[in-house]
Amino acid sequence: MNVLVSGGAGFIGSHLCTRLLHEGHTVLCVDNLLTGSRRNIEGLLGKPGFMFLKQDVTEPFAFEADAVFHLASPASPVGYMEHPFETILVNSLGTYRMLQRTREIGARFLISSTSEAYGDPLVHPQREDYFGNVNPVGPRACYDESKRLGETITMEFYRQYHVDARIVRIFNTYGPHSQLNDGRLVPNFITQALDNRPLTIHGDGSQTRSFCYVTDLVDGLMRAMFTPGTAGEIYNLGNPEEHTVREYAAMIIRLCGSTSKLVFEPKRQDDPERRRPDIRKAREKLGWEPTVDLETGLRKTIAWFRQERERHMEVSHFA
Repeated sequence: MNVLVSGGAGFIGSHLCTRLLHEGHTVLCVDNLLTGSRRNIEGLLGKPGFMFLKQDVTEPFAFEADAVFHLASPASPVGYMEHPFETILVNSLGTYRMLQRTREIGARFLISSTSEAYGDPLVHPQREDYFGNVNPVGPRACYDESKRLGETITMEFYRQYHVDARIVRIFNTYGPHSQLNDGRLVPNFITQALDNRPLTIHGDGSQTRSFCYVTDLVDGLMRAMFTPGTAGEIYNLGNPEEHTVREYAAMIIRLCGSTSKLVFEPKRQDDPERRRPDIRKAREKLGWEPTVDLETGLRKTIAWFRQERERHMEVSHFA
């Protein structure tokens, strides 16, 4: 099958491209490299069946594909707060452009939405039929609200034009290929712990998160796209195992063999107090649930961060 992955040089997109190639698909990776990186796909460049196109999906371009994974968008607070208008446009206009072309060529379509569509949720755990509690004018709104609009556009193409489209709401994901300066909990804690610097916690650390290892998440994306009967559906993908921020900090310090302490800063505006997916629908309809336990996933992620840290130090030394 010919598959297009927008945002394919990003964190999740690069793992998805690898999985698709491994399963024998031909892959067109499309990315403008605003927050993605060629380094994430350098092991794929030159491989049979893999092509890379540097392209902003807010601009129209022709492509042929049997399936379109639309992952293009800054996804970390650092990325979307630095590029708010690009984030708004890629999740709205970019989604519209991709769906237009998908409709023309009769392909199937998946949009990667986000758990941020639920905002600071008043329902716990979060189910797909919960409408959310989102601040439309807050500092995170450029991401939260544009993702929600992307969902709206997708559903209109499904209803009006019968495009074979589905929505996946991705919860907190971690693993190799994260940006070192990503700004989210796991990358921040690991980089600080490896340097034996204090781990920065916003708030008192009692707020909770649920983290899914990236290969598990990619498996969910594949199932949502290729399982029959998923058109017009919304699926939460994430790990329902819930821990406090303090607990994550303690585990990362231990696994890094670090002497880091904890420091506390004011809570970020609109930062959710609790975040945990209800994945019963994905279990029942897709036969999917995470399989990588937290400690195993963190060990793999820490090993990758150590390698990247050493590479950056070597580059800086010879620069």
